Amino acid sequence: MAEQDSGQERTEEATPKRQQDAKDKGDIPRSKELNTTAILLGGAGALMAFGGSIAAGLSGMMSANFGFSRDEIFDPQSMLMHLGQSMAESMMALIPFFIVVLLAAIIGPVALGGWVMSTKSLAPKAERISPLAGIKRMFAMRALVELLKTIAKFLLVATLSLVILDWMTDDLLALGKQDMIPAMASGLQIVGWSVLGMSATMILISMIDVPFQISSHAKKLKMTMQEVKDEMKNTEGKPEVKSRIRQLQYDMAQGRMMSAVPEADVVITNPEHYAVALRYNSDNMGAPVLVAKGADLIAFKIREIAKAHDIPVLEAPPLARAVYHSTELEQEIPAGLYIAVAQVLAYIFQLQRFEKRQGQKPGPMPDLPIPDELRRD
Repeated sequence: MAEQDSGQERTEEATPKRQQDAKDKGDIPRSKELNTTAILLGGAGALMAFGGSIAAGLSGMMSANFGFSRDEIFDPQSMLMHLGQSMAESMMALIPFFIVVLLAAIIGPVALGGWVMSTKSLAPKAERISPLAGIKRMFAMRALVELLKTIAKFLLVATLSLVILDWMTDDLLALGKQDMIPAMASGLQIVGWSVLGMSATMILISMIDVPFQISSHAKKLKMTMQEVKDEMKNTEGKPEVKSRIRQLQYDMAQGRMMSAVPEADVVITNPEHYAVALRYNSDNMGAPVLVAKGADLIAFKIREIAKAHDIPVLEAPPLARAVYHSTELEQEIPAGLYIAVAQVLAYIFQLQRFEKRQGQKPGPMPDLPIPDELRRD
């Protein structure tokens, strides 16, 4: 079977389970070009936004470090203090820039493949160190595309860099005529605009690379028809396993149902083929609720548990059949059976009062009104 499967073409789209399994392993579409573009744009924006404050902070630090007295120069403790203060001031000046670049470095990958934490992608694999697998990757379509992207990036960035350099020649030459602080601020602005301009080429490359990465990832996850069938079989399970699971679920449901019989107020029987157990509390229930029902052996078991817990058992075949066929477990009885069940509960209440010698013996059970649409003969 494995040999037959290996010759099949991967023509089927990846199932949700295969996609989730790949995501759990950290196998999601990623675009290095998108990441680079996000970092470049974030860095350029940070330089343009915080260039003035960075220049002021760094110039203040340099002014302080070039104004030592002779005693301070020959005092190691003083020089260490100056070094610590300079490092703190430089970090304070550069922190906004670093934060923006860090956020850009996080947003870039998350924007395409989402946030994934997986250690499986770090596990060692033999194919990663296999020379044959490495040679195969070198001559694969992905390697060719990466080579073309690299050449395109080089040509675009080089061309645009020459254009920007020619455009900003006057501004660069003007920096030599300015004072230190204005020159530093202007220099950072020039660098920011230059990086922003060169990032425009990366935007174009990213617009091409992102769809390619998504398509390539989807193609890699494609499945053969046999893989789809095997996955469905493994997901749904073998027939005998499913049958066993259903049997266990049925047994558990029956066990819960039987444990609810002692809480019933009355059990109505057919008298032998059907049995239904009803519970009613006027304080928190709008209508009686069916807590157990069964036919034949299950009906016998319900009657047996009811007698063991002194739950009244009343024979009313039409009502028992109507409740059995019209009501599900833990559901209220239909409105059409309200009067009939109310008469049964009233009869049981009178009978209990008589047994406690607190009332007269009730007469025979009256005919119970069962609507035609709920009758089951």
